[in-house]
Amino acid sequence: MGIMGKVVGGAIGFALGGPLGAILGATFGHAYDASNQLDRTGFVDSPMSHTESSQFTFFVATFSMLAKLARADGRVSQAEIDTIRQFMIYDLNLPPESQQIAMNIFQTALDSPQSFEEFASQFFGQFHGQPQILQLMMDILYRVSVADGELNAAEERILTTASRIFGIDDSHYRSHASATKESDTDRYYKLLGCSRSDSEETIKKQYRKMASDFHPDKIIAKGLPEEFVKFANDKFKDIQEAYEAIKKERRFS
Repeated sequence: MGIMGKVVGGAIGFALGGPLGAILGATFGHAYDASNQLDRTGFVDSPMSHTESSQFTFFVATFSMLAKLARADGRVSQAEIDTIRQFMIYDLNLPPESQQIAMNIFQTALDSPQSFEEFASQFFGQFHGQPQILQLMMDILYRVSVADGELNAAEERILTTASRIFGIDDSHYRSHASATKESDTDRYYKLLGCSRSDSEETIKKQYRKMASDFHPDKIIAKGLPEEFVKFANDKFKDIQEAYEAIKKERRFS
């Protein structure tokens, strides 16, 4: 059972403060007390474990930030709503109950007074010591932003804002704006954080690090919700595919 199933089923309680707590309170119909004392992660006293709290933050933050991404150009089209639903179904494999909760969070966040920056900052407060989790959130934001085949200026500004708050070099994401002009192998190098001029040993070392950092079991233990297992597996497969393609091109074992 994923983290949202546990909450709905009453297996655990929750108390989330900060801007994400405001979204959560409105979504679930709970009163939100802004005077609650928060710790640096944005949580008030809660019966959840630290891992469950992290998973909960990731889930709520994902669909809150995606809402502001969709609203970046001032309007939200039906095509963008459909993109979010497709992401839930095909990229995440969310069960119907979790899809409904995710869409409720998304709809609540769309017209909320909280900004993307506020959501991203609270997310960073929870995961600032876990760069893999921050990277996965960037991957999610990017994947949804280009689902229609292009990256518009408003979406690119959101990605740049996220990368600044998360402390991530955004050159990888900015480069995707012209991805159609690159070869597959060029993209593979960028996915591994390498360049064509790197030595075989450097590439191997970087691959081993990324394969370890992004192993699904490891990042789930760090706070990735169970609902995002498929996304984590896909990321891991992309890393392996990139390395195998580079090995084949450069003919090393």
